Amino acid sequence: MNEHVFSRRFFREASKLIPGGVNSPVRACQSVGCDPIFVERAKGSRIIDVDGNAYTDFVCSWGPMICGHAHHEVTSAIADALGAGTSFGIPTWREVALAGKIVDLVPSVEEVRLVNSGTEATMSAVRLARGYTGRKKILKFDGCYHGHADSFLVKAGSGVATLGIPGSPGVPEEVVAATLAIPFNDADALKEIIDRQGDEIAAVIVEPVPANMGVVPPVQGFLEKLREWTEEKGILLIFDEVITGFRLARGGAQEYFGILPDLTCLGKIIGGGLPVGAYGGRREIMEHIAPSGPVYQAGTLSGNPLATAAGLATLEILDRPGVYEVLEARSATLAEGLEKLAVNNGITCCLQRVGSMMTAFFGQAGPVTDFATALASDTDTYARFFRIMLDRGIYMAPSQFEAAFVSLAHGADAIEATLDAAEWAFKKLGS
Repeated sequence: MNEHVFSRRFFREASKLIPGGVNSPVRACQSVGCDPIFVERAKGSRIIDVDGNAYTDFVCSWGPMICGHAHHEVTSAIADALGAGTSFGIPTWREVALAGKIVDLVPSVEEVRLVNSGTEATMSAVRLARGYTGRKKILKFDGCYHGHADSFLVKAGSGVATLGIPGSPGVPEEVVAATLAIPFNDADALKEIIDRQGDEIAAVIVEPVPANMGVVPPVQGFLEKLREWTEEKGILLIFDEVITGFRLARGGAQEYFGILPDLTCLGKIIGGGLPVGAYGGRREIMEHIAPSGPVYQAGTLSGNPLATAAGLATLEILDRPGVYEVLEARSATLAEGLEKLAVNNGITCCLQRVGSMMTAFFGQAGPVTDFATALASDTDTYARFFRIMLDRGIYMAPSQFEAAFVSLAHGADAIEATLDAAEWAFKKLGS
């Protein structure tokens, strides 16, 4: 492994020009005790940094690269679209095709609006919920991250948790007052707040499988109760499937668990690695969006031809027979191998997995069920684990509170090499 000479040089320069030297906080690698690497290129399951070091990548651009980096069908689709122009601000056939694909695959979606990011999707869905119901309050769950709009930075996960920030300055008190937050997986707290304030709540927004406090599966019956109780009170249920959409199944978490929300937010995978987002749901709700209805939302680059080309190519690949069975098998092999290595080396570690996303919570003997238990993890040990794995050519998420993602490009050799590196890491941690 070469020294990170050029990465350090770029980071020093970036730190003079960009706040913290990065354009998204977790990339700074502060919580794992090192400076970030700067990537030069990527292919398949591998990334190569500016110093020529190659790594097996389990960040996968935080989820979108489910087919692997620079997949030839995706890059060819982008190249075809690029030759015709990069942006028009006028409708194109690809945005209609991508919308049609989403409607075909996602069970609850009858109409969909394309936007430019996951944050824009969740922000717009909440505005729509308020406009549709005439109510003001939003209920979210501690540790679920729905982007950086004001309403969502109340007890958020992801980078907010990584940096140890309780919320964020710049969010008005009246916005905080309109955002209710309770623990994930706590059915009693959910019932109590819906019974007490349900008539004021426009929507409940949830990651059906939170991945921004680490991967935390819903306990049995929790999502079912959430659906039942919101429906009884006329509260819209919003599934934030920016991460789980097309990651857990062709129809996302709602297909995986068999529960239909009123609105769904998508991103990441539907852009094949390019900036994109979407929100959709029942026709009667979506028809409240301008120009059909009075709830305004717009975007100059929405439905961008390059992003829609990449998204269409990605969804076509994922719609082929056997794709999710392959992802499940490879993810299970990796997760079971990591669990066995941790036990064999006396490392206390709770590995939680749903489909092709997983988190190893260090210092945890039992299941992590909510944000409070996630925060009890041993972040120092995770930081050491990250650095050892990096030195062995494996790039994991630079935060205890994020997910590792397996892609179709992670073949048997990549999984085996990762387990070999993990064996070395666990031995070092246990010594």
